[in-house]
Amino acid sequence: MSTEHQHKEHVTDVKLSVLDLAPVVVGSTPADALRNSLELAQHAERWGYHRYWVAEHHNMPGIASSATSVVIGHLAGGTKSIRVGSGGIMLPNHAPLVIAEQFGTLESLYPGRIDLGLGRAPGSDRRTSIALRKDLNSGEDFPELLAELRAYFDASATSYHAPVRAVPGEGLNIPIYLLGSSDFSARLAGQLGLPFAFASHFSPDYTRIALDTYRSSFQPSESLKEPYVIVGVNAVVADTDEEAAWLGTTMQQQFLNIIRGTTGLVQPPAVMDGKWTDREQVAVAQTLKAAVNGSPEKVKEQLESFIRQTQADELIITSMIYDHQARLHSYELIAQLAGNA
Repeated sequence: MSTEHQHKEHVTDVKLSVLDLAPVVVGSTPADALRNSLELAQHAERWGYHRYWVAEHHNMPGIASSATSVVIGHLAGGTKSIRVGSGGIMLPNHAPLVIAEQFGTLESLYPGRIDLGLGRAPGSDRRTSIALRKDLNSGEDFPELLAELRAYFDASATSYHAPVRAVPGEGLNIPIYLLGSSDFSARLAGQLGLPFAFASHFSPDYTRIALDTYRSSFQPSESLKEPYVIVGVNAVVADTDEEAAWLGTTMQQQFLNIIRGTTGLVQPPAVMDGKWTDREQVAVAQTLKAAVNGSPEKVKEQLESFIRQTQADELIITSMIYDHQARLHSYELIAQLAGNA
């Protein structure tokens, strides 16, 4: 429902979902990470999470979900009812026909459960973008790529006689979501009447601007009559505030590496004193200012404040926690806040 109809204030007013980067932690392998992702997806389904998305990143030793469509098939095959999809596929890295065929195949295998979330960033560095065989146009042709992709799914008379067709794919109703960390995709999603997912988990300063842009530019479409907003949230929940703060140092190290332009495996919790300069500490805190961290009681307050500010229809939670059991427990505690687990 749109904000005009229902003012959202509580965790129970929104859907909760999972965004998984398939973290490869120190001392483990991508095989371990993908096994952990399946286990988390199975638990998320049992705990009442609405959807489970995995993200496309390349040339990052700490993220195992680079072949995103393959991972989605694995997760959908190991679950029964939860929606599974991409958060997102970085469309400029791919020929639209390939994505139409891949997601057409996924939807044919797991009907009614597949989401296609699309982003326009490369999800990697410049050298890796070149290795992905795409010209480097900064995603400026994203609207054209999106139009081409959507045409492959369209089974109208025009596409039925088209010289190039997506099989499987043509005629399938695969929900498309636009992802963004600025107002570019927000405006495009609004103009096309598509649902919009905003990356508040790494771009908190643009959240209000992007959501306002999306809602003000929204044009109803055949598939969506009112704006639908998903917002990404970093969350670390534990039995005590102290334990959550300790577990959260893994995420701080992750963002510190991003600021420094370095990549690596996901690090265990650590004392941060001496690991960063004052300037770096401020920069990490700024990036994580929308993150929630603490005991269930504290996190409930933080989430509900965030819901009141954003009026999101859905929160998609990402938890970069080193210990897999602690990560499972964090998601279980969040589900309990919504009365699910």
